[in-house]
Amino acid sequence: MKKLIAIAALSAAAMAAQAKDIVDTAVSAGTFKTLAAALQAAGLVDTLKGPGPFTVFAPTDEAFAKIPKADLDALLKDKDKLTAVLTYHVVPGKVMAKDVKPGVVKTVEGSELTVTTQGGVMVDQAKVTATDIVADNGVIHVIDSVVLPK
Repeated sequence: MKKLIAIAALSAAAMAAQAKDIVDTAVSAGTFKTLAAALQAAGLVDTLKGPGPFTVFAPTDEAFAKIPKADLDALLKDKDKLTAVLTYHVVPGKVMAKDVKPGVVKTVEGSELTVTTQGGVMVDQAKVTATDIVADNGVIHVIDSVVLPK
């Protein structure tokens, strides 16, 4: 039920956020506070406010909560590692859910994400829980776990 409410809130926020960039859209959704803080700590806010287009696989606050607090705190303090992790969640271009195909996709970080589509869409080991949250410089797909570069 909690997840359904979050998805409904995201959908409502997405509809109200048509003229907002990726960062503003995520912030207004209210379920990406940790992601927003991490983007700020890594100095990536201006990049994701740029022209794009970007496809962002965005972990929710619940996804970040799966990381032990000490590990998350250490990650937030290590700008280089944090930047690598966050840019691993970003793919150049605007890829809508209907265009997702299984295979590997190069990320902004430089590594490749593995996308599978059987039994729902997965990005590495993270399940996509909501799709096509459109921003004026790209699209957000919500994932239930933080994925790490290989």
